[in-house]
Parts: sequence; structure tokens; C-alpha cells
Amino acid sequence: MPMVYCRECGKQISDEAASCPNCGAPAVHRASKSRVVAILLAPFLGGLGAHKFYLGRPGWGIVYILFCWTLIPAFVALIELIIYLCTSDRDFAITYATK
Repeated sequence: MPMVYCRECGKQISDEAASCPNCGAPAVHRASKSRVVAILLAPFLGGLGAHKFYLGRPGWGIVYILFCWTLIPAFVALIELIIYLCTSDRDFAITYATK
């Protein structure tokens, strides 16, 4: 049976559960974002904010596009790449799968 993480407490719950048995938070069943895709988008298209759009943060994606000519978003995307590489799958799922 596939498992997902509770967005409130981070415990693994069944993907069919209506709420978390640990904290009682309602389960949100959305398609999870792939950490591998985010890791690939950050260095190659990160200067344009592609990884931000993919992770469901279009506001930040637009900021990256507006400032792409300064190359600052490209440097920030490389820092975010390191963060994505150092984040565990569980923490990544909790942080980005419910956004």
C-alpha cells in the first residue's frame, strides 16, 4: 500500500487515509513533486526559475524571470540545488508535496 507523509506532523500515513491517525490533520492527496526533477531543473533552468514553477511557487518563478539578466537567480538556484541535494526525501516531500 502506498504511503504519504502528513503535512502537519510528518508521519507516514496511508495514501487512502482521510486524516492522520497521529495528529488528526486532514490528508491532502496531491501529486508529489519529484526531488530528482527539481535537482535537474535548478542548475540547468534555475536562472529562469523553472524549478520554482515546478515546485508550485510561481511568484518566485516570476521574480527569477524578472531578474535573470543580473545572473543573481542563477547563483541562488545553485545554492538551492545544494539544499535539494542535502534534503532527505521525507523532508522534501513534506516541504514541497503539499504546496
